[in-house]
Amino acid sequence: MSLKIQAAKNISATWLSLAVHAVVGFFLSPFILHRLGDDGFSLWVLVFALTGYYGLLDLGVRASIVRYVAKFAATEDKEQLTRFVSTGLAFYVMVGLVVLLLTVVGFFYLPVFFHISSNLLGTTRLLFLLGGAGVALSFPLSVFAAVLEGLQKFSWAQLGQIGVTLVRGALIVIALNRGGGLLAVGVITVAMNLFSYLVLTWMAFRAFPLRFALRYFDRQAFRKMLGYGSFAFLILIAERLRFQSDTAVIGAFLSSAAITFFSIGARLVEYSTYAVRSMAQIFTPMSSQFAATGDFAQLRRTLIAGNRACALIVVPLTVILLILGKSIITVWVGARYLSSYSVLAILIVPRAIYLAQSTSTRILLGMGRHQTLAFVLLLEGGINVILSILLVRWFGIVGVAIGTAVPLTCTGVFFLPRHICRQLQIPLAAFLGQTYLLPLGLCIPMAGTLALLRDGFPAHSYGGLTLEVACGGAVYCAAFCLALSAVRPVGVSTWKALSQLSGYKENTQSGESSWAL
Repeated sequence: MSLKIQAAKNISATWLSLAVHAVVGFFLSPFILHRLGDDGFSLWVLVFALTGYYGLLDLGVRASIVRYVAKFAATEDKEQLTRFVSTGLAFYVMVGLVVLLLTVVGFFYLPVFFHISSNLLGTTRLLFLLGGAGVALSFPLSVFAAVLEGLQKFSWAQLGQIGVTLVRGALIVIALNRGGGLLAVGVITVAMNLFSYLVLTWMAFRAFPLRFALRYFDRQAFRKMLGYGSFAFLILIAERLRFQSDTAVIGAFLSSAAITFFSIGARLVEYSTYAVRSMAQIFTPMSSQFAATGDFAQLRRTLIAGNRACALIVVPLTVILLILGKSIITVWVGARYLSSYSVLAILIVPRAIYLAQSTSTRILLGMGRHQTLAFVLLLEGGINVILSILLVRWFGIVGVAIGTAVPLTCTGVFFLPRHICRQLQIPLAAFLGQTYLLPLGLCIPMAGTLALLRDGFPAHSYGGLTLEVACGGAVYCAAFCLALSAVRPVGVSTWKALSQLSGYKENTQSGESSWAL
């Protein structure tokens, strides 16, 4: 199968899974909120945010498995592939036992760190115990998900996830309609998450004849995994600090109910990231293969095409949320939560700037050149937490949002584009122009259309919102088609246009590339 066909399959399956997941989550969240109430919903968000921190015990090993599976699959070294996967599985079994121990300890200390009402304390503790046990079991099973990702079998994994997402949503609706509460939602969520990992495990064995035994545990392989994974681990810590510390800060300094008002705006921002993050993940194993074979010309092409695709998705979504955000919140969860729009407005632009460069971070990981990125993201995460703690005392949830937005903007604007251009020897101006001018330009007529519709015909229902978004989307698509028709007659591809603008010369016979600066 050609690289283009494989990438198309992976992206198509990923987007289909994303669409199902986003639709289910979008309609399920307000249903859960109104059934559980502000306190119950907030505790649900808090508990699963806390158990999410167990992911730090991964130590970057999962990223190592993805990279080395892709590398050894490209070089057809089945012996080394088996050793790395077996070593990763043994490590994760030990991590699962540590998670169980930490969960038991945390069971007793939850009320010490967070403001939890006495009538919900028992339920919260049980939910925390359940969530921790689920994470402990999922650790060893996640090896097989990493194997599928390394083999670039994204289409298999995503199609399996579609069924799990639909069943989970249906079970939660049934349980809440029949009087179930916070624990019922927790049981269903954890059970379906484990079931999804079992499905991925079955798929991994179908995709590759895996063998496991203690004799395959390799200390040298483990050292290599930790060597690569140590910086991936720093990135993992940074991701928790950057995007998952806000809930803990609010729970510790304000109240559990305040988490709901913050999470509504933050969740809409998160929904807008699904398409980009899901698509960008295919570039890590792809770039690992290119790096393993020394094909830097393909890496440059992937960077330009991948980031442009990310921007073409995330920029219009950002425009929609900024212009129609208040209408979306009102229709989605009710006018009572309109104050959440401030959180949405503060977070969405910095997140969009970073997400438009998702391919850059994935390529750095695939090439194994993510050391500087790890330190910068960790610094950003630390500043995020400090600013959020300082600002929450004066500005509440808005202060927490500002504490996240400021360092994230600095990383996305001042560090990442310059760093990736240095790594791949691409002129910064040419990279920015060829990657982002088109997506930004296409959104200007769309923004005008949405603003006119919002002011002239305010939406008060899902039907009205759908019509306004459809009109804006139609304008965006029309502008995109017009841009394509203007470029195609010239007969110049995106990469060739970049070459002409920036002086890039590629020797197709030797495979060498250079920039005439």
